[in-house]
Amino acid sequence: MTFENLNLIEPILKALKTEGYTQPTPIQAKSIPLILQKKDLLGCAQTGTGKTAAFSIPILQLLHEKQGADKGLRKVKALVLTPTRELAMQIGDSMTAYGKHTGLRHTVIFGGVPQKKQTDALRAGVDILVATPGRLLDLMNQKYINLQHLELFVLDEADRMLDMGFVNDVKKVLKVLPEQKQSLFFSATMAPEIMKLADTILVDPAKVEVTPVSSTANTIQQSVYYVKGPDKRKLLLHLLKDEEMESVLVFTRTKRGADRVAKDIAKAGVTAEAIHGNKAQNARVRALDNFKSRKTRVLVATDIAARGIDVDDLSHVVNYELPNEPETYVHRIGRTGRAGASGIALSFCGADEVPYLASIQKLISKNVPVIDNHPFPLTAKDFAEAASTIKEQKKKGGRGGRGNWGNKPSGEGRSSAGSANVNRPAGGPRNGGNRNRSRSHQPS
Repeated sequence: MTFENLNLIEPILKALKTEGYTQPTPIQAKSIPLILQKKDLLGCAQTGTGKTAAFSIPILQLLHEKQGADKGLRKVKALVLTPTRELAMQIGDSMTAYGKHTGLRHTVIFGGVPQKKQTDALRAGVDILVATPGRLLDLMNQKYINLQHLELFVLDEADRMLDMGFVNDVKKVLKVLPEQKQSLFFSATMAPEIMKLADTILVDPAKVEVTPVSSTANTIQQSVYYVKGPDKRKLLLHLLKDEEMESVLVFTRTKRGADRVAKDIAKAGVTAEAIHGNKAQNARVRALDNFKSRKTRVLVATDIAARGIDVDDLSHVVNYELPNEPETYVHRIGRTGRAGASGIALSFCGADEVPYLASIQKLISKNVPVIDNHPFPLTAKDFAEAASTIKEQKKKGGRGGRGNWGNKPSGEGRSSAGSANVNRPAGGPRNGGNRNRSRSHQPS
C-alpha cells in the first residue's frame, strides 16, 4: 500500500514525497481512512509506530478542504493535547512537514518558556493548536485561547497523561470543548482507567490496535549484559569505543543519575548531554537539537523526558538501569528500530535487577540474549549475594523483587542463559545486529 491509496489530496502527497515517504505504517493505513470519514477513533499504538502522522495527515486534509468557508481571523479548529514539551514540538514539526502546501497555520504552546512568542502567534490566528495541558489552561484563563469553534480534538499519549498526573487538567480542558466535535484518542496501553477516560471523550469510536505494548519490534536486536552497578560506567565507556554506536540514547531511572552518567561520558572524551525534567526548557531543546544533528553522540535521559524524542536512524538504546515496570522497557527500546528500521537495544543488568529482567522477558514472551564476553561480568557469587539480600528484604517487609530470577550465570565468572536459548551474537556488541540502518521511508 502507498499513500496514494489513502485518497490523500495532492498538497499532502507532494509534502510526503518531499520527505521521502511512500508507504504508510499499519497505524497510518488503518487510521487515516477512518479519520477522513469523520469518525471518532480509539487508537492503541506504542511509541515508534507512526501515530503522529496517523492523526496529523487527516487533520490537515479535513481542514484544508474547508478553507475559505470561514471569513475573518483564523480560529482554532483542531487541538492536539499531549503530555510533554518534547512531544508537542515533535507534533509541531510533523504539522510543518506534512502541511507545508496546505496554507494552514499551526502553533505549539508549552510551559517553561516565556509566553510572548506563543501569544503573538495566537493573536495572529491559527488553525491547529498543539499544546501541553498546563500552558493551555494558563493561556485559556488569560483569554488568549477560545476553543468554541473547535472541530477536531486529539488526546495523545493518554497513558502518559495519567502517569504524569495530568488527568485533572485534561478533564478541565474537556469541560470547555464544544459537544459536537470529532475526537481522536491515542494510548500505548489500554488499562481500565484509560478506557474510562476514553469513554468520556469518544462517541461510537472506530478502534485501531497496532503492535500492543507487550511486543517489541522484530527489527530491534536486543541483548543484556550482567554487570555490577559500580562497573556499569566502565562497561558503557568500553562499548562506546565501537564507532558503530553512532547515535546512542541512554536511559537512567533518575535525573541525578542522568546527570552523573552524562558527566562521566563527557569526561572520557565522548560528546554527551543529559535531558530530564529539572533542565531548563532552552537547555532541553538545545540538547535534543544537538543530538538530532549528531553534534552530540550520546543523550542520557529519564523516561518522561525521553517521550517524544524522535531521531532518524537512532542506532542504539542503552538501558543503563533496567526499569522496574516491564512496559517501560518496551517504550524505551522503541526509540530505535522505528517504523521498520533496524536498531540495537543493550541492557545492563545488576544482580539485584534480575527480577526486573524476568518481568520484562515474561511480558515480551522471549528471552533477551546474554552477552558474556565483556570485561566486567558478574559471577555466580555476585548473584548469590544479591539473592540473599532480596530474601532478607522480603523478611523485613521490603519490596524484594518482581518475578522469578531470570537467565543468570551458571558458573563462576561466566554468564549464560540457564535453561533459556541465549543465541549470543559472536564477538559481542560489534556483531550484535544489522548495521545497514537505511532511513525508513515512513513518517513518524
